[in-house]
Amino acid sequence: MPRGTLEVILISAKGLDDNDFLSSIDPYVILTYRTQEHKSTVQKDAGSKPQWNESFLFTVSDSTSELNLKIMDKDNFSQDDFLGETNIDLGPLFEVGSLPETVHKVVKDEEYCGEIKVALTFTPERNVEQEYSVENESYGGWKESSGEF
Repeated sequence: MPRGTLEVILISAKGLDDNDFLSSIDPYVILTYRTQEHKSTVQKDAGSKPQWNESFLFTVSDSTSELNLKIMDKDNFSQDDFLGETNIDLGPLFEVGSLPETVHKVVKDEEYCGEIKVALTFTPERNVEQEYSVENESYGGWKESSGEF
């Protein structure tokens, strides 16, 4: 069971549906891992090719291995529009520790609607029990005193 910190670097997106009536879309991303949620800044008038270059941290404490990225369009006078989403399998990340910038398909209603680029890093929690070793013990202990009886 992996435990540690997940860092998500949200880099950019492209090919998003730029369908606002009078202006370009103002995209932002909602990043969700289990019950933890972060929201990127809104890229005002960025249209279909927003750049974020933002970093987000999540605490990993169980075997949940999926990160959801939901791309939204900020609207001032109505509810924000859902542009699409992607789910990223974190299983390979937990094994190797980091994944370079990778492009993931964005899907809406099971149809391709753009791409989002992220980089991922997993830093395992240091386990105190793993650091202890009998061989490294330099003063009295069970090994030295057990022969006296």
